[in-house]
Amino acid sequence: MLAIAKASFMAILRNPSAVAFSFGFPLVFILVFGFIGGGVPSVSIALANPADSSSSVIKALLASPLVKLSDDHDTAAVHHDLERGRIAATVWVDSLKSPANFWQFTVRTQTSSASADKYRILQAAMAQVLEQFVERGMPMQYRPIVIMQLPQIPGRIYSEIDFILPGMLGFSLLSAAVFGVAFLFFSLRQQLVLKRYYATPIGKPYIVLGEGIARVVFQLITAVVIIVIGKVGFHFTLVHGWVTFLELVVLSLFGLIVFMGFGFIISSVAKSESTIPPFANLFTLPQFLLAGTFFPTDVFPKWLQRFCEILPLKQLNDALRNVAFEGVHLTDCWKQLGILAIWGIATYAVAVKVFKWE
Repeated sequence: MLAIAKASFMAILRNPSAVAFSFGFPLVFILVFGFIGGGVPSVSIALANPADSSSSVIKALLASPLVKLSDDHDTAAVHHDLERGRIAATVWVDSLKSPANFWQFTVRTQTSSASADKYRILQAAMAQVLEQFVERGMPMQYRPIVIMQLPQIPGRIYSEIDFILPGMLGFSLLSAAVFGVAFLFFSLRQQLVLKRYYATPIGKPYIVLGEGIARVVFQLITAVVIIVIGKVGFHFTLVHGWVTFLELVVLSLFGLIVFMGFGFIISSVAKSESTIPPFANLFTLPQFLLAGTFFPTDVFPKWLQRFCEILPLKQLNDALRNVAFEGVHLTDCWKQLGILAIWGIATYAVAVKVFKWE
């Protein structure tokens, strides 16, 4: 019994996949979710007048863990964020001295129908600020803050499915491209199928393309099913209907082709089937966690957000969400497509160098 136990234990230690899944990945999850900051909900606001940032009311408001200041200062960009529900409200502050020589503040806010949930969090933060001012000993007859809400601007309601589905679509494309291609070509090489192909008059590029096309077609069918189920079953937003649907399919195809390059590399460098999962997860797992798949990346520290921006899955997720909900077209996604193209060129350049036929 002891001999069997020892041999089994040694076999586990010699299995890179088992070690990685048992030790490495749980640690990565703990570190990433630890960066989120305790799960405190927070919202962003924009200042109509940047000079208001020196106001004691705004300083007190931004000192709350519930409120952050938006990076956008352009009026058009702020209005766009408000319409899309990305910020809770635009805020103005007017101040004057009361007869008793106390500063009195009037806070004006403008929100949109798309920011209703976020605005409730802002109201809670404003109530805390009001309480702080009262605790400073101001007479109650001089109410320090009067909150006035301007008429709401119209906005499109952003539901949970509008965030989750593009992330899950990107997740599916990355997983299928990397793991599917890696296992497929390793198996073909191990069973000497590629070697036999190579002995035929068929050109080498056509052999690889034939296998790749089959994988692309199958995964695009999966992408279509995901989008259709999201639309029919959960009212996923497709702003321009069939045009948006087709653009999502094109984006899926582009992302899938880029991600397949990593599968080719892994299938060539892996020495056995047991080494494929650790290599694949080394590339995919950080992206699942840091590319805005399950939650927005703005919950991370600024330095980590900058790192997230270079990840190919982050760019694909952003492009999918922008096309589906924001209503932009592929020509407006030049930044995301450009970064994906750079990854694709670099990846296939490496894949061509390391690809093996046997």
